[in-house]
Amino acid sequence: TGFKYCGLNTHVPVLERFFDGGDTKADFCLKRESLKLLKLLHQQRRHGWGTTLQTLVFLYWLACGASYRVVSQAFGIPRPTIHRIIHGVADEVMAILPKVVALPKSEEHLLQVGAGFASLTNHQAFGKAVGTIDGCHVRIKPPAGPDEQCYKNRKLFTSILLQGICDHQGAFLDVFVGYPGSVHDSRVLKNSPIYKQAKYPPQGFFLLGDGGYPCTEKPIAIMTPFKNPALPSTQPVAVLGFFL
Repeated sequence: TGFKYCGLNTHVPVLERFFDGGDTKADFCLKRESLKLLKLLHQQRRHGWGTTLQTLVFLYWLACGASYRVVSQAFGIPRPTIHRIIHGVADEVMAILPKVVALPKSEEHLLQVGAGFASLTNHQAFGKAVGTIDGCHVRIKPPAGPDEQCYKNRKLFTSILLQGICDHQGAFLDVFVGYPGSVHDSRVLKNSPIYKQAKYPPQGFFLLGDGGYPCTEKPIAIMTPFKNPALPSTQPVAVLGFFL
């Protein structure tokens, strides 16, 4: 049986769960509350399918890592249309990325982020912290050719690295993606625009990083955990919240 053009089959399980108000995290890796934010995507309709459905197809493809054929069967939509939907929504995501992932543009915003970290750690010493930095391995299929081993990380699966900087609420402020999984976090940092161009944080503020990063002051300030902090017991331990 072929697909009926533009005929939405709401009885396929993935759409039944969505339209019946069920849990969306299993299918899309997002809670229903988060899906409401997708109104930011003002896609042009390239097909007879609605923009909400196009976005759901894209999220399902990302969440499941499935082939176009599998996504086609899951939604009851022709495979060539699935291909066009995914590439179209990807273009829309890239278009709005600067609006969603952006560094603070004002001192007021910086102080707001710093106040958030001070509240999280329960100490004013972190009032100048304006972000946390870390790396994440994004699993990929092993690339063909001699470079495969370069993409194999310490956990022995192939990946590319995403370096992210987040604020006190977990919102991304900056991302840098593309280095092979075998590369150390500190090397990724030193080759990223945020470091090479000293883009963030501004002077007088710092980022929080784990032991995989160097404790630096220039070109950007990064505070890492103290290995052997020697502080009088009678003084407030400013780094306590960082370790927690």
